[in-house]
Amino acid sequence: MLDSSLLPLHDDRARLRPLRHDDAAAFAEGTADPAVREHGHLPEPEYTPESVRAMIDRDAAPGLERGDLAVLAIADAATDSFAGSLVLFDVSEDSAEVGFWLHPRHRGSGLTGAALSLAADLARGSVLAALTARTAPENIASQRALAAAGFETVGREVGTAPSGESVELLHLVRHLTAVSRRRLRPPPAG
Repeated sequence: MLDSSLLPLHDDRARLRPLRHDDAAAFAEGTADPAVREHGHLPEPEYTPESVRAMIDRDAAPGLERGDLAVLAIADAATDSFAGSLVLFDVSEDSAEVGFWLHPRHRGSGLTGAALSLAADLARGSVLAALTARTAPENIASQRALAAAGFETVGREVGTAPSGESVELLHLVRHLTAVSRRRLRPPPAG
């Protein structure tokens, strides 16, 4: 399970934090971008600020509380403004799958790589052994970002994307440093 108490995480470029209602307009705008529509394989066909706020309340916040789904904001470290989304899903005892997209205004800023590194920190802190990812063979930008973040391609097959579409996908994995099964913070006193 994911340990949401580790959030937010940040470095000098990015902040990885839970989505907030004030992210809804930028989230909806970013999902309308043709590249996000083509490669994101998002679960909903269209997003509006209202539908994003509903998704936060219905899916993102409860999933984070349960520890089996993290729909997070990629935010600028200096301003905390929304720049994209990173999702950890299909969480098991040992791994989780990561998906991400960046708002067109923030592409080329290094935020994707920073966010993937922070996601690895969250997974490692949650005592997971690996992060996995899937991307379409033609999505070269995603492949480059994942490779730069330490992911290795381990296979290719037809699979089901979060959108429900059947697509050819590359499977990638990033093994995390070995961690013990104990929590990284001390237990509460008492």
